[in-house]
Amino acid sequence: MQPSIQTANVSKQALWAGWIMSGLVVLFLLFDSIIHIMVLPPVVESFAELGYPVSLSVALGILEVVCVGLYVFPRTAVLGAILLTGYLGGAVAAQVRIGTPLFSHMLFPVYVGLLIWGGLFLREDRLRALIPVRR
Repeated sequence: MQPSIQTANVSKQALWAGWIMSGLVVLFLLFDSIIHIMVLPPVVESFAELGYPVSLSVALGILEVVCVGLYVFPRTAVLGAILLTGYLGGAVAAQVRIGTPLFSHMLFPVYVGLLIWGGLFLREDRLRALIPVRR
């Protein structure tokens, strides 16, 4: 017998907002991964600025596509969000290491992570059951 889990119902507007937030972040991350895989000049420049070999670009792009793919499918969305959080944590660490501006560069991956988790929270009953928000 499974325990009954009661979650707060989310309005249709909140559900749509969650899907829109998730969709925007997926589009951005897919764009980011594609330019990493294609090794475009801006990627080469940013890897040089960060002090990383450009040969890592394709592997990072593929890793990002896999994480985004897991995030897109509802069954694995929470796992995808966890893996993307780790990926974005590495991006924050890279920005901290070279001392970029706080709000525009260093925290940008944090903003993306907030969109990932916010969108998932609004559209996923299981996550709302795990992290209940009290009124």
